[in-house]
Order: sequence, then structure tokens, then C-alpha cells
Amino acid sequence: MKVRGNALVAHGGGPTTVLNSSLAGIVEECRSSGIEKLYGALGGATGILEETFADLLAEHQSFWAEVALAPGSLLGSSRAKIAEPDFDTILHVLRKHDIRYIFLNGGNGTMELSLRLSDAIAKSSYEAFVVGVPKTIDNDLAITDHSPGYASAARFFAYAVRDIGADNRALPGITVIEILGRNAGWLAAATIQARRHPDDAPHLIYMPERALPFDQLAEDVERCYLRLGRAVIAVCEGQLDPKGEPFGADQRVSSRAPLALNLAHVLSQRLSKTLKVSARSEKPGLLGRSCSALVSEVDRAEARSCGRAAVRAALAGIGGRMITLERKPGPAYECTTGLADLADVAAQERLFPKAWMPEEPTDDMPAFRAWLEPLTGGIPALPALGGAVSSSCLTLKD
Repeated sequence: MKVRGNALVAHGGGPTTVLNSSLAGIVEECRSSGIEKLYGALGGATGILEETFADLLAEHQSFWAEVALAPGSLLGSSRAKIAEPDFDTILHVLRKHDIRYIFLNGGNGTMELSLRLSDAIAKSSYEAFVVGVPKTIDNDLAITDHSPGYASAARFFAYAVRDIGADNRALPGITVIEILGRNAGWLAAATIQARRHPDDAPHLIYMPERALPFDQLAEDVERCYLRLGRAVIAVCEGQLDPKGEPFGADQRVSSRAPLALNLAHVLSQRLSKTLKVSARSEKPGLLGRSCSALVSEVDRAEARSCGRAAVRAALAGIGGRMITLERKPGPAYECTTGLADLADVAAQERLFPKAWMPEEPTDDMPAFRAWLEPLTGGIPALPALGGAVSSSCLTLKD
């Protein structure tokens, strides 16, 4: 298809360590395809409404090589809700700047916006093509094998839990680690990679796909503590009890639904009171999605390829789709890009598969490990002595 008009890219939702890699891929493909103008909307969808644009092709190619390695979002992002009347404004902006190719890079909310914008364009007399570029650390986008941003966050949390576990082994106690993730436990599950030996942290993993009675949590922790004299618990920030409550934690109102602010802190306090032992909490929080020191190189490369694939699809006259990552069968890891209808992705939520869900929080997840390791790389075990010289029986305080 002959190139006609200009292009626009905007980011939505929380940044990742590889979001800028997708942006660099979009810039590179637009430049090589002969697109004259590529506008970057500053501040996400709000930037489109306010016409706050940057001319991305004006920057030198070497600049984008640096951007591709940077965490965060060069353009800025937004969780702003777009009302139906706003689409008239957006269409006016597209016409004004002769924008024919629109790339919206984000997660579930962004894909819903992509679908709504694509539908609004289809109902108008204006020809333009909207392509969604996937991004989410939660890994809860439908259709795609995995989402750019997830592998790097998974790698971070696996290392974090491994290293907190080493500290916990040296000075034993109970530590509750809060892992990012709303309704899907993909990141909490990823901490299984830190467990190279049976007594390695995390000793217990909890995911929000399964409600957790506090009494059950306390029993699990007690058994672990009596056996090892320590316990490291990985729990998803979206974990709820059977009543759908976050164990008494404070909640913040977000763009999707209320989310606990201090879950690990509340759980550690309740465990300490119930079990009569000292317990502490750790919350890496946003560091888990922004730490570029532990980025997955596979993740970075795939994010870039998704950006390039989005431009190729739009220039071929394909709109109303999201770029996907498709894993090829076979022993060696190989992944290519594909396409999914936005209608099949928007407002969907891909939870952690039941087939991989462990029966007990102490269980291994071999099938999930095999799926995840090509994305994150192996998490090496830390050295440990071969045997103990003495043992003692622990009791909890009356």
C-alpha cells in the first residue's frame, strides 16, 4: 500500500522498562517506510486531545538507539478516560494533521480505547488505521502469548525475592513481599524462579485467581516457620479474601477498580499478632516495573519488534488490530509477531491458567517455569552450605 499521510503514537497506562523500545521500533519503521511526519502525543490520550505533539522523526537516529534502552515513557503516559464526545475532537485533530496511521501502545485500557477510536473512524468519512501495540507488566492481555514489559518485571521480582530470601536465611524471620498485579497472578507466580532448592524463598506463593482465607495463610506460614525457622511469602497486591476484601488493607481508587495500598504491611502485622512472632513486609512497588538494571533482553527485543510490526500492518491497510507475540512450538524458543482483532482483546483479562495453578502455595510449577524461562533467562541459585551441623525444634510463643 502506498504511504499516505502522517502517523501518530501515544502511550497509555503505566510505563515499563521496555516501552521506549516499542517506541523506537515505531520510529525506525516509520522512517524507513517514508512516512514524512510521526507525531508523538505528549501525555498519552490527553496529548492527542490537546494537540501536544513532538515531531519524532526530527530526532537523529542515534538518539533513538539510546531511547530504546531507557525505562519509562519518553512521551509520557495517561490513564485519562476518553468520553464519547472526545472522539469528535480526536477526528478533527487527525484530519487537521493528515494523520492516517495511529499507534496506541498500552494494556487493557489502551486496547479498549484503540477499539473505540477504530470504530469512530469507521463510522466517519475519514480513512485511517488504528493498530494497538501491547504493553503490560501484568501479562493480562488476551490472545498474545505474552506482553512486552512482563518478562522484565518478572525477572526483577524473581531476583528481588531470591535476594530477600538470602537475607531472610541469614537472619531468620517472617517476611511478606507484595508483588505487583491486580487480578492476575503472573508476576507473583514468576517468583517461583527464585526457588532453586526446596527450602529457598519464596516458601509460599499466593495469586489473586484464588481467594485466600487469612486463617489458611496463618496456618501455611506457621507450618513453614516451625519447619525452617523462617518464611518468605510472595503475595500479589490484588490478593483478596473469600469476602472479596483485602484483609483490612487501605485501598486507593484507580482507573479500573480499588486496589490495596499496603497489603503486605497489613498481612505482616496480622501474622505477627496471630502467630506471636516478628514479621515484616517489603513492597518493591514501582521499582518492579522501572528497574532497567534487570531488564530482559528478550523482552526488549520483542518490544521493539512489536513497534515495527505495528507500522508495517498499518501501512498495509490493516486497522482495528493489536500486534501479538506468537510462540512457535518446539524445544527452542522462537517468537514472531501476529495480529488479533481489537474486539477480541479489549476489556478482556487473561488470568493465570488453571492448568498451571499449584494446588498448594508450596508446590512447584514446572510447566510454567518452562514457559517463562526463555523470556527472563534463568535465575541463578545462590551458594549454600551442603549440610547443617546441628538442628533444633522451634516452637511458637504461647
